Amino acid sequence: MDPSYNEREVLALLQDESTQKRGFEMIVAQYSEQLYWQIRRMVLSHDDANDLLQNTFIKAWMSIDYFRAEAKLSTWLYKIAINECITFLNRQRVQNNVSIDDTDVFLLERLKGDEYFDGDAAQMKLQKAILTLPEKQRAVFNMKYFDDMKYEDMSEIFGTSVGALKASYHHAVKKVEEFLTKDI
Repeated sequence: MDPSYNEREVLALLQDESTQKRGFEMIVAQYSEQLYWQIRRMVLSHDDANDLLQNTFIKAWMSIDYFRAEAKLSTWLYKIAINECITFLNRQRVQNNVSIDDTDVFLLERLKGDEYFDGDAAQMKLQKAILTLPEKQRAVFNMKYFDDMKYEDMSEIFGTSVGALKASYHHAVKKVEEFLTKDI
């Protein structure tokens, strides 16, 4: 993250057609890494995460003229990224003939074969535990646990109350803890 990044200045650049591209380049530079990791935690594969990150920025660029600054740029981008992940995961479930209620084991298999995954057995077990969570709960868990994102920001992304998100995170933590301790 660039400490000199100023969202108001970037929004001004986006509103002028002659500086719009420069403003968007600043958005990409500012948010690429954090969006990549959010996507990667949802789909687990480096290559899929890169593709979905690119799709996220393409969708953002295509609709930048419709961005009204009612929310922060970051929450708007996260919303696009989460929707891209959900669409991708649903497509993968259909291709792998997996029920929406089943654990996304196909993702874990992909992770095991991912040359960019350098985690140990404990990291693999954590990922397996996280995969037992429903999609939205998984996204909430990832945002809070890994990024320490504020519930207010998540509320804008998901269009859900802060209280519901706190409950969702609490239930996710309990499920992950149960999974991690069940064979000890």
